[in-house]
This record gives sequence, structure tokens and C-alpha cells, in this order.
Amino acid sequence: METKRKALGKGLEQLFSNEVINFENFEKDVVKSASKNDIAEIKISDIRSNPYQPRKTFDETTLQELADSIKEHGIIEPVIVKKAIKGYELVAGERRTKAAKLAGLETIPAIIKDFNDQEMMEIALIENIQREDLNPIDEANAYQKIIELGHLTQEEFAKKFGKSRSHVTNMLGLLKLPFSVKELVEKKELSMGHARALSKIEDADKIKQLAEKVITNNMSVRELEAEIQETKIPKHEQQDRSYETKSIRNTIYERLMREKVGTKVKITKKKIEIPYDSEKDLERILEILGIRIEGV
Repeated sequence: METKRKALGKGLEQLFSNEVINFENFEKDVVKSASKNDIAEIKISDIRSNPYQPRKTFDETTLQELADSIKEHGIIEPVIVKKAIKGYELVAGERRTKAAKLAGLETIPAIIKDFNDQEMMEIALIENIQREDLNPIDEANAYQKIIELGHLTQEEFAKKFGKSRSHVTNMLGLLKLPFSVKELVEKKELSMGHARALSKIEDADKIKQLAEKVITNNMSVRELEAEIQETKIPKHEQQDRSYETKSIRNTIYERLMREKVGTKVKITKKKIEIPYDSEKDLERILEILGIRIEGV
């Protein structure tokens, strides 16, 4: 079991190490480690999307282009799925699956692996960031989830994914935008440049007003920035979030201790927190740690 998990998890462990994550290498490892029994032609109708898929919108034009390529050349690279209670769940390759369906295929070659929910989430996020043309809002949400999963600082995340620190900060800033403005970004009615300028404004109503003005007057990013500057609209204060996250070493320690005691463990500066649900649960944890109190 340990050997199998190591083969499946290679690449995912990079999320909690100092290595630079490369999804291409991870997928090659999965393909290389797959046996003949792991690969099968499965019905596209039996496949459902990865529930952790951060991408909410797919470009119809590029999907059709991929579908046309599939019609001519077939599926060059199998998708990766996990067995579900009913059918399969996609782990990687959602665009290929959608394009194959558009191309009229009924089946698709797939590598069947036994990933857990945590691994499925990590894979979906990493694949989309490195391989897909996400809209800015989906990309920002993916960044945030990976930072939370890995307890990473923005700087650590930037290094892992080959992004600049300023780019990561700007992307995460988009999550502060009002919902209606985020929708405009997703629909490409507002550009990333416009969204970035608006995300620095504190007043939500003012953001909405300016967003509408940009669309109505077809304002450029420079014109929008000039208006924000001239009218002296209050902006968010810059925050250094580096202190909010823990070291990679502590993250690894947390995972090892969680596996040991069977409950979530939190390590902060000079403190280890192990929550428990009841006295019985506390006794269970103490027994695992080899702590016994005589006469109690």
C-alpha cells in the first residue's frame, strides 16, 4: 500500500516541499506508473466532472478547435479518472473530455487511479493553473485554495508556480471585488487590467459604478486609473501577509502528526494544538502518544 501511495502521490508532495511544481512531470509520472489494467476505454457518459474543479467557464471556440483536432488525430493523451460509487470522476483532462464529447466520441481512453479527495483537489488546482487558460476570477480562486491547502505565503506560492509576487497579489486582490463585478470579468466585459485597478478600491458601490462607466464609455485601463487617482477614491491598505502562514517544515509536521493521532493538528510558534471531541477521544489520543496516568 505504501509503494502504491508513493507512486500516486509523487508530485502532490511538492505542494508541501520546496520544489517547484510542474504538472507536466506529475502527469508523466502517473502515465509511467500506470499498468495495462489502469488504462481502459470508458464511456464519456459515465464520467462526471471533478467536484473540486476550479474552472467554471470553458471557451467554446477553443473547445471546438480541440474537438476538430480529436476528430482528425484521436485522443493522444488519456484522461485520468478515479472510480466513483457510480461511474467515474475526472481527476485531470476535463477539456479533453468535453472536446471528445463534442467530437461525437462515445468512449475515451482513461487511466484509472485511486486518489483521495485531498489529492483530487490539489491536482485539479495545479492542472488548471499551469495548463489551462482560466479566466482571472477562477484563477484567483485556484491560487487562494492552494495557498490555504499548503499554508503558503504569497511569496512561496509565487516561487512554486513561476509567478511574480506582484502578479499573485494582484490576482488575489480580485477576490475582493463585488460579485456582480466578478461576473463582468468572467464574461470578459472587463479586462484583467480594469479589474486590478478596481480591486484596489475600498468602496463596493464605487467599484460597481466605475465598472459600469468603463463598459458604457469604453474606458481604457489608463483612463480608469487616472479617474481613480484624480477623484482620490479611498483604496485598500496594503497588507503584508507573510506573517500569516507557517513554514513548510511545520506543515509537514502537522500532516505527520495528523496521520499519527487521527485528528487535525495545528502548529504555531512554540505551540502544538491537538483538538479532541470528548474525554474518550482524549484518552484515545493520549494512548496513541504513549501517555498513561496510573490510577485514573
